[in-house]
Amino acid sequence: MDSGKLPLDMKKNSKNILIIGLLVAAGLLVFSLRPGNSPAGAYDTEVQELLEKMTLEEKIGQMTQVTIDLILKEDKTDEIDEEKLRYTVLEKKVGSILNVKGHAYTLDTWHAIQRSIQELATTGTPNKVPVLYGIDAIHGNNYVKGSTLFPHNIGIAAARDLPLAKNIAEVTAAETRATGIRWNFDPVLGLGRQPLWSRFEETFGEDVYLASTLGQATIESYQGESLDQPNTVAACMKHFIGYSLPLTGKDRTPAYIPDNVLREYLLPPFERAVEAGVTTVMINSGEVNGVPVHASKYYLTTVLRDELGFEGVAVSDWEDVIRLHTRHRVAASPKEAVRLAVEAGLDMSMVPLDFTFYDLLLELVQEGTIPEKRIDESVARILALKFKLGLFSDPFPEEEAIQQFQLPVYQDLALEAAEKTMTLLENKDDILPIPSSAKVLLAGPAANNVPSLFGSWSYTWQGRDEAHYPTSVLTVKEALENKIGEANVVCRSVRKYADPQNFDLDQLRSDAKNVDYIVLCLGEDAYAESPGVIDDLTLDADQVALAQAAIGTGKPVILVLLQGRPRGISSFVDGVQGILLAYRPASRGAEAIVNTVLGENNPSGLLPFSYPQHTGDVVLYDHKYTERIREDIPNTYGDGGYRPQWDFGYGLSYTTFEFRDLTIDKPTFRGDEAITLTIQVTNSGSKGGDVPVELYVRDLYASITPNFKRLKRYERISLRSGETREIAFTLDTKDLSFVNAAGERVTEPGTFEFMVGAETVRAELLEPGS
Repeated sequence: MDSGKLPLDMKKNSKNILIIGLLVAAGLLVFSLRPGNSPAGAYDTEVQELLEKMTLEEKIGQMTQVTIDLILKEDKTDEIDEEKLRYTVLEKKVGSILNVKGHAYTLDTWHAIQRSIQELATTGTPNKVPVLYGIDAIHGNNYVKGSTLFPHNIGIAAARDLPLAKNIAEVTAAETRATGIRWNFDPVLGLGRQPLWSRFEETFGEDVYLASTLGQATIESYQGESLDQPNTVAACMKHFIGYSLPLTGKDRTPAYIPDNVLREYLLPPFERAVEAGVTTVMINSGEVNGVPVHASKYYLTTVLRDELGFEGVAVSDWEDVIRLHTRHRVAASPKEAVRLAVEAGLDMSMVPLDFTFYDLLLELVQEGTIPEKRIDESVARILALKFKLGLFSDPFPEEEAIQQFQLPVYQDLALEAAEKTMTLLENKDDILPIPSSAKVLLAGPAANNVPSLFGSWSYTWQGRDEAHYPTSVLTVKEALENKIGEANVVCRSVRKYADPQNFDLDQLRSDAKNVDYIVLCLGEDAYAESPGVIDDLTLDADQVALAQAAIGTGKPVILVLLQGRPRGISSFVDGVQGILLAYRPASRGAEAIVNTVLGENNPSGLLPFSYPQHTGDVVLYDHKYTERIREDIPNTYGDGGYRPQWDFGYGLSYTTFEFRDLTIDKPTFRGDEAITLTIQVTNSGSKGGDVPVELYVRDLYASITPNFKRLKRYERISLRSGETREIAFTLDTKDLSFVNAAGERVTEPGTFEFMVGAETVRAELLEPGS
């Protein structure tokens, strides 16, 4: 079975996910390691012929992207204004449109919009160039009503499951293509190393290798074997580069990143994406070391194109060209802002609320400031992408794509995904799972709330408007009542997250008198981007007070955290018996939580980030040896510098796993030799379960201070009670490399330590490879 065709081949029954899982476990479901997209020059002849016919105005229109608001009726969110559409496509010759106005549209509405746009573009323009429509389909196609949404990337990273990530991306591509849209602004490849950042939930966590492999898997599955197939979309790696590490943690604010640090941690996921054939890139809205990335020829041309070899389309983020003038103040005028961005290497401006980019770029070329040859470079890339996507052959919604929308098996995949993300952080005295006969007090603002299950990009940008969610989505309250009966659930929580009723301490104390357990659902309401900015990681005071009141009742308290980033709970964590981190589990998240609390799902997620204990003490797992040092007493050095609430890679299970007999096939190696490590993994508990097996590497000495350890391989496996399996990992010398002080990636001879669980083994590299 080909991964790129999975949604087309799925039958409409719930058994397929199990079958797929069994095939994956047996090694029979093989995924392509690289999409078979046409090479960059495959449409050279067609592109050059078209460029020769196009006027300068038409070319610049191809570089202009506007939001759908500019073609809609003033008082409508989803009805095309024909005069505005004609002005946009015929007068301003716009080549790309994006977004929704306000909320998700129905499938029929999307089809009407796409047909109106493409009919005009392919019949009314001189060269019949179709429009390229783009959308943010971030965890499923979140901008079409009735679509299936999946856990955000931070949860997928916790699952440590590459086939799962691929399957989710395939469904997302299918439900996006079904609307007629063929360009998806995803995935986020920035690392989640700044927990204050309001887009943390969109990342694959803090680790380079984890983000690189999951990002690659997502891109390959979005793009499939060929972009002209009715179940694929163009992927967009974002945001290049440094966006996820703002110094203050505030969205779109400056980052200060030494070049060797950028190349060691932030560049590899993008490098892997380019190797996977990614077709587009979105640029960082912020600045790095005082230089806005949209104006940086070093990043957009020298690094992105010359070093990484990226040949696709580079698009700005929302309004980021004009912001070189209005926000960053490196351009004295809007016209200067356009010049800086285009000369840096930008192909397309997400303007998106007017046509100023078109007007100003036209002036710049006509006056000779920017040569038309430079315009031709960008337009050639844009036209090539349109050819690859099959837009010149058939720009309209395809019937075969439409048939892939809302298949029941997608919901099964959503439940599987949500269950695999569940991360058990605390289980004192095996308080979990609780018996189905128990009487439960369910409390907290997330207990009867839908948006907190989903987070950002969920039928609206912010994800907070419950009116646009499918009515089939359950809250935790509804899912728990379905399982153990309404008579066994006491819950006063209401739908609105911030409603004072959700924080009634007296009511909680009163209700707790007649129950066996308190399940407390805390965390964060939905948010996206800058509206989600916070000044303190600590959980807000109302929720802390609720937790302390629950603990004060003396009843066992089980904490369920629904949040996009690690909120501080150290002030009350010791009084809680069980803690389940659910992240943003989405469409089937409530059921996954309840299934886990009741023991029907054995939790297997591992933290994809270091969960800080104190908001002023954020040290990452791959820290330097020197970051471990604590000099609490003068001239006395301890080893307690890394002391999070929970470590990266931490996660409990309802069973136990033993790792033993870690061996390496070569105690010494040299040159380009590969090494293979094997480990015996046994489920020594009484329940079957999944466990992600992780291989870490430690370089004992290097020419710059080495990391304490780095994740280099992982594999998720399922084991029955008493079952043992041998897992093998193969590494080469590139896996042992690092970026030195000169910014060069090198592998140095020396001793390396390899770790799986508590097992360790050493080997010596005698000389580096070529």
